Parts: sequence; structure tokens; C-alpha cells
Amino acid sequence: MKRLFASLLFGCFTQAAIAQSVTPDQLLERLRSERVAESAAMAEREQAFLKNRDEQARLLARAKAALGEQQAEASRLKALFDRQEAELAEQEKRLAQRVGHLGELFGVVRQSAGDVAGQWQDSLLNAQYPERLARLKVLAESRTLPAAGDLEGYWMTLLEDLAASGRVERVTLPVVGVDGTRREQPVLRVGSFSAYGSGAHLRYDADTGQLIAPARQPGGLGQVADFVDSRAALAVLPVDPTRGTLLAQLQLQPQLWDRVQQGGLVGWVIIALGVAGLLLAVVRFIYLTRVSRGVARQARELASPRADNPLGRVIGVLGPNPQLSDLETLELKLDEAILQETPPLERGHGLLKLLSAVAPLLGLLGTVTGMIVTFQAITQSGGGDSRLMADGISQALVTTVLGLVVAIPLLFLHSLLVTRSKALIQLLEQQSAGLVAMHLSGAPRRD
Repeated sequence: MKRLFASLLFGCFTQAAIAQSVTPDQLLERLRSERVAESAAMAEREQAFLKNRDEQARLLARAKAALGEQQAEASRLKALFDRQEAELAEQEKRLAQRVGHLGELFGVVRQSAGDVAGQWQDSLLNAQYPERLARLKVLAESRTLPAAGDLEGYWMTLLEDLAASGRVERVTLPVVGVDGTRREQPVLRVGSFSAYGSGAHLRYDADTGQLIAPARQPGGLGQVADFVDSRAALAVLPVDPTRGTLLAQLQLQPQLWDRVQQGGLVGWVIIALGVAGLLLAVVRFIYLTRVSRGVARQARELASPRADNPLGRVIGVLGPNPQLSDLETLELKLDEAILQETPPLERGHGLLKLLSAVAPLLGLLGTVTGMIVTFQAITQSGGGDSRLMADGISQALVTTVLGLVVAIPLLFLHSLLVTRSKALIQLLEQQSAGLVAMHLSGAPRRD
């Protein structure tokens, strides 16, 4: 700050010294020269301004001329637009007069093409003629009048479909196998109804536009092979009249294993009880059969009792020389022997009867639990989606069926085993009574 003040003070003293050294004449001359210079600069600036003004005037005149030309062109274009608009309206009027009923015809053709495309969406012929749906969709979605060639092409497409629907021919088409691989193979096509590949019925998938070999195959493949190898004029060939609907429904139909799994835990318990009851019945049936054969052999040889059968053991109670003096004691011994032989013959009957009675009760339990699952699905979804309720309904119905399927055969087996055992017990009683009567007939009577 001190340095700046000193510099200013030094400058002031310097200017005062210079002013003191200039005379008045010199100062006047200097002023005159500066005025002349300023006047010359003013004149120069004035000349530049006038020159620039002339240039701006020329530019303005040019712009006004261009504006006039553009306005004239706009007027001309507007007049041309008005004339063309009037001419277009006149041409549209004349077009409407000349078209007449062709507009209605075009609407009918477009609607017909759309309907035919919808009907052919799932057609088996699309695998062999995939381009025809594209042609029909273009005609159905068109917004202009169809040409004569378009109408003729539509007519030819209908004729081709009619002819192909009545032919039985062998063609080579891509087929998606059960393993998911896609390969070319010979296909026997029966009109628009059925198609057969190498050992499989084929189904057309509209989403992928391909022939698919379903996992579940119906019968009749042998007839297809015979038809291919036959040289006769007529041959038997299975045909699906629903054009693949039955084959598609077959894929949705659950198999026996699927039904069993739908029964859930209760279903598996019923099956386990049924298997246990069936094994018990088989074992008892084999045992009673063996006993029946032994009793039959013993009945033919009453004089030599054996211990390998109930009748022989009952006869063995009498001994070689029975004491006929005490008849009541002898009868009691025979009854005791028969009572000892009865439990082995009736063993397992009560358990088998219990299983036959428990099986339908378990089926009823599965029905109740399945309905509970169904009601829970209804509560969660509001009953809007039936697929959510299908699990519970399937469990309810399958367990009921399983219970009845297990109970009915077990009841028949129980009745058969009871009949066999009762017949054996009755035979033992008859033979024992006959032996007593035989010995009594040969004994002396007591007074």
C-alpha cells in the first residue's frame, strides 16, 4: 500500500513538471492537431456508416424480393393443393361409384380367409404345407382391395386342402420323437385325420408347427405296418376322426400309477393292508389245501391213522383198542381233539375279516382328508380355479376306490377260507362220529 501511494505521488510531480515546460502556443497547436484528428475520425466513421447503410438497404431489398417470391410460390402451391384436393374428392367419388359391391365382396373374402385360418390352425396338413396359413393371414389382415391373383390364390388354397384331405400318402417330414430329438423320417399321412411315423402315432402341435410322437401310444400300430406292407386295393387302417383330439386327451389321462399316487399317504396305507391281506389269504389257502389233501388221504385209510393231518390225529385219540365201555369219555376225547385241531384251521380268519372292514374305513378317512384339502383350496383361491381343487378331489375319490377295491376281494377270500375251514372241521366231526358209531356197532350191548 505504501509503495502504490509513492508511485502515484511520483507520477503527479512528473506531469506537473512536463506541464510547466510546455508553452501556450504549443498547447494550442496540440489541441488543434487533436481536433483535426478527431474530425477526420468522425468523417471516416460517417463514411463507413453510410457505406454499411447502403449494404443493409441492398440486403433488405433482396430479402423483400425473396419474400415476394416465396409468397407467390405459397399462393401457387395453395391453389395447386386446392385443385388436387378437389380432384381427389372427385376421384374418390368416382372410385366409390365404380367399386359398387366389390367392397362388400372384399369384406366377405377377408372374413372367410380369417375363418378358414382359424379352422386350419390345428390341421395336420400344416406340417406338410406350412406356408398356407401365412397366405391366409395376409389376406385376412389386408386393408386394400385384393387383386384377381389374390382371389385366385385363395381359391387354389382351398382346392389344395380339399385334395390333400382325401389322399393317403407317404411323405418325409421332420418329427420330434419321444426323447425330444427332431429328425426327418417317412410319415404316412391319412388325409387330415391321422399321421404315423416309424412305429408311433403322430400328433400335430400348433404352437411349434411340428409333428410330435406322444409318449403314450394307442393300439393299432400293427395294422399300420400291415397297411404299409399290403399290396391289396383295400386294407384296414386306424383313423382318428377327431383329427388328433383323442390322441391329445390320451396324454392327459392318468395311468394306474398316477392314480395310486393321487391317493396320498392314506392310499398307500390301504394298499399295504390289501397286500398284507392278500398274502395272508394266499398262505392260508395253501395251508388249507394241503390239509384237505392230507385229510382226504386219511379218509381212505382210516385203519392206519397218521399224525401229519388233523383227521389222523383225531383218530389216533381212540387208540388201537378203544374202551367202548365209557362212551361219554370217548366222545369227550374226540371233542377235545377236534377242538385242538380247530384253531390252526381258523387261524388268520379274524385278521382277514378285520382288514376287509378297515379298508373302506380308511377310504372314508381319505375322502374326508381330501375334502379338507379341497375346502382349503377354495378358501385360498375363492373357487375361481378348479385346478387347485383337483388335488383334494382326486385324493378323496381315489382313496374311496382303493378302500373298496381292497375290501371286496378280501371279503370274498375271507368267505372262501371260512368255508374251507368249516368244511374240514365238519369232516372231522363226521368222521369222529362215524368211528364212534362203527365201534359201537361191533361192541356187545350192556343191560
